[in-house]
Amino acid sequence: MGGAYVAVANDVTAGYYNPAGLARINYPEISLMHDARFGNLENYDYVGIAIPFDNDMSFGLSIMRLAIDGIPDTRNALYDANGDGILNINNDRLDYSKITEFSNQDWAFYLTFAKRQSDNFSLGANIKIIRRTIAEFSAWGVGFDAGAWYSPMEKLYFGANLQDITTTMVAWSTGRNELISPTAKVGVAYEINFLSGVITPAFDIDIRFENRQFASMVHIGPISFDGHVGFEYNFKNIFAVRAGYNDVHQFTIGAGIKLPKLNIDYSFARFSGSAIETLDDTHRISIMLTLEEPKFLRTGM
Repeated sequence: MGGAYVAVANDVTAGYYNPAGLARINYPEISLMHDARFGNLENYDYVGIAIPFDNDMSFGLSIMRLAIDGIPDTRNALYDANGDGILNINNDRLDYSKITEFSNQDWAFYLTFAKRQSDNFSLGANIKIIRRTIAEFSAWGVGFDAGAWYSPMEKLYFGANLQDITTTMVAWSTGRNELISPTAKVGVAYEINFLSGVITPAFDIDIRFENRQFASMVHIGPISFDGHVGFEYNFKNIFAVRAGYNDVHQFTIGAGIKLPKLNIDYSFARFSGSAIETLDDTHRISIMLTLEEPKFLRTGM
């Protein structure tokens, strides 16, 4: 759905999209996802666990890893004939036996809490721990998100996710610090009955304060705006088809099937625009297990 999910998220993945949506689960859920990005240039993996508690609360844990593996490290592989420290094509060469590999990895651990304030309003929050590594260099950071979900009328949903609300500092082992500025994600979705199923169009806007200017779809001074649009057609809660367009100019399509206690989903993304058409396609597959048994049902349901 092009990432237009802030107002839609109502399962274990809400820990990422909108922590308030986690309050809408009624059974424990476990999700696994693998995303081979840009022709397997990057690998993005996710595991999430969510548990309802009492009659109005939910807890969740999400673990994400985004990495480029197998990067050649030639820093110690130069045979420097004249000792000038520069690779001269006439005399110097690489000693391939000394070339090693390293990974560029980003890890994120989200601890999520959500609470239903009423049947049509919920709040949620994340504490997230960030771990980054590049070769022998590493960094740690801690951030906070806050989300809300509201349904003013049947089938109409609004969502908001304020990410890194206190500004997240990532401290490197080199002594350098990075700051992740706050981002406000707001969205709306509406369900429409159609041909024995339900169509759900959704629209999200990411509002950033990083002075991104021309790196964004629209900007006003230092404030930038990026959109996500998508829809889902769900047929009798048996199978679904989805499509969308996201903030990095990717067209996305996907489909899912619901089996007893198990959802299986696949999505495909392709860039549009000649400036980035050299990046290959992205494929994503995920499964979600719902422990849908009476003994696991949320208390009070």
